[in-house]
Amino acid sequence: MTVTALDLDPSAASLADKAYVAIRDQLIMLDIRPGDPIDDDELAEALGVGRTPVREALKRLEVDRLVVSYPRRGTFATGMDISDLAHISDIRAQLEPLAARRAAERAPRTIHVELEQLASRTEQLDVTEVDRTELMRWDLAVHRAIYRAAANPHLEDVLIRYDNLATRIFCLFLDRLPTVDEHVGEHVELLRAIAAGDADRADDLAREHVLGFERAIRAVI
Repeated sequence: MTVTALDLDPSAASLADKAYVAIRDQLIMLDIRPGDPIDDDELAEALGVGRTPVREALKRLEVDRLVVSYPRRGTFATGMDISDLAHISDIRAQLEPLAARRAAERAPRTIHVELEQLASRTEQLDVTEVDRTELMRWDLAVHRAIYRAAANPHLEDVLIRYDNLATRIFCLFLDRLPTVDEHVGEHVELLRAIAAGDADRADDLAREHVLGFERAIRAVI
């Protein structure tokens, strides 16, 4: 199983969009580490695009708080500290349950069927055979599916931004976390609650999923 950056954002069409998704993926998965300088030319060559699409992508990534630009110094991957975890979790603990609730209440039957199928695929994952980085990509893909099912593009945009930041923190501590498999497995129950239209349960499970993530990180810091 391989979930690529473009799988997470299949609507990306223009060169700038593709550059944005590809660079975003590298930043989230820590192929570009916190504090690393961003080389426009190197990225353009690696992605097979011109410098203009890369620069447009970096402007969007700065809004996403994944990169930061300094006059006369250049652009860098943003750093991370423990205060980021508290701030991000505070937002996600409010909005992830809302997205799960709306998906349970409003998504059409066809979407609920798709989420049930996604739950089954997640349940069947052999976590002993799947690279942990790929598990994180799966985690991203599941969250994206729930956000889309909520059918609120503004809520979806906000949640994608903060889920990206949360996943970046997760990846930073990935090798020290003993419960990554359980974290991904929690999606099964959440997806099935949404698919069954059980809004209250979906709300509760989504909140606990976010709070459990924060607890797991704090336990290894």
